[in-house]
Amino acid sequence: MKRLLIAAACALAGAAAHAQDFPNKAMTIVVPNPPGGMNQIHAQPLSAVIERLAKQPAPVVNRPGGTAAVGTAFVANQPADGHTLLITTPNLYLVIEKDKLYGIKTPFTLSQIQPVALMSSDPLIMVVHPSVPAKNVKEFIALAKGQKGTSTFSSSGPYGITHVPMAMFLDAAGLKMRHVPTTGGGPAITQLLGGHVDATGGGPAALYPHIVAGKMKPLASFGLKRHPALPNVPTFKEQGVDAEAYLWVGVFTTAGLPEKNLTQLRDLVRNAAADPAFKSALEKVKVVPNYLDTNDFKVFFDADYKRMAKAVQSIGKL
Repeated sequence: MKRLLIAAACALAGAAAHAQDFPNKAMTIVVPNPPGGMNQIHAQPLSAVIERLAKQPAPVVNRPGGTAAVGTAFVANQPADGHTLLITTPNLYLVIEKDKLYGIKTPFTLSQIQPVALMSSDPLIMVVHPSVPAKNVKEFIALAKGQKGTSTFSSSGPYGITHVPMAMFLDAAGLKMRHVPTTGGGPAITQLLGGHVDATGGGPAALYPHIVAGKMKPLASFGLKRHPALPNVPTFKEQGVDAEAYLWVGVFTTAGLPEKNLTQLRDLVRNAAADPAFKSALEKVKVVPNYLDTNDFKVFFDADYKRMAKAVQSIGKL
């Protein structure tokens, strides 16, 4: 009897230790885009810190395609054990809203993805070519209206993260401009730098070097507050235009993770986000760390999704 009790106690102790042993194997950090860009900016330092904290490999794997749908679908269909993470932006739901317009079935659903934490939420910035004679949004609107729809703006592609906010601005301002879609954020910026379009939108990390060099002129931030790296750039709302949009980056995993393991994963990501090495990596490229744990991230996500979905519906079929 005594031996049975000892064996049972050992088994329980072993089970408890195993339940707390998370992660207990290599983790995979999926970026649903080609190398480069905001997701990569977050994923690489996050990988290094997680490997140090968890003492497990955490390689970054790029799975691009379908406006991030391919990589997202991959994570959505992994075992629900928390060992596969997705680093993504508002493209997570923009692709869903775009597919709705065209009656296309998206290869994943939001119910298959579990939010873990928000890592940053920089506002988009609207910039114009230096040759555009406008010092603020009011002057730009007047100028563009005078051109009667011939003024232009570039974006990373139809219904993408730099197209939808610009469409939101146009709708709020009662303005028409010609959309010049490209194949990504970099090409959209190149269009502006070359003087081929009048305006574009983008994240501060991508635009800041060109702004400092005087190669583009910032007119407004899409945030509720001014961006710390661009304190002299007023928000749209300060200038009387109701437009708000963020290039946020969040961490997700496959839905269905047991609550205990989800708590352990949240703790791991929280500690990684607070690590000086991770924060420094973001700050070096003018990305402001803005950690939100799961519940607060859900509130932020739902509000942002509602705004952006309305803008996609306003754009309609192209």
